[in-house]
Amino acid sequence: MLSCREVIEQLWDYLDGELPPEQMEHIAEHLAACARCYPQYQFEFAFLEAVARQPQTAPRPPRELVERLHRLVSAT
Repeated sequence: MLSCREVIEQLWDYLDGELPPEQMEHIAEHLAACARCYPQYQFEFAFLEAVARQPQTAPRPPRELVERLHRLVSAT
């Protein structure tokens, strides 16, 4: 069984569905049985739901900034 630390470290990836199916299952089993980790899961799940409900009205970054950042990242 996974430790609480392992579960908490992987919780965002779990919530995003980015883990292999077997790992997702192990974390789900841990969360179902662990009174310490489940509240953290509930909090992070609720946070993601709240963010998803927010209107997407943020302005897009200027194209020049995106291009500059792309050049900087590509140069490394």
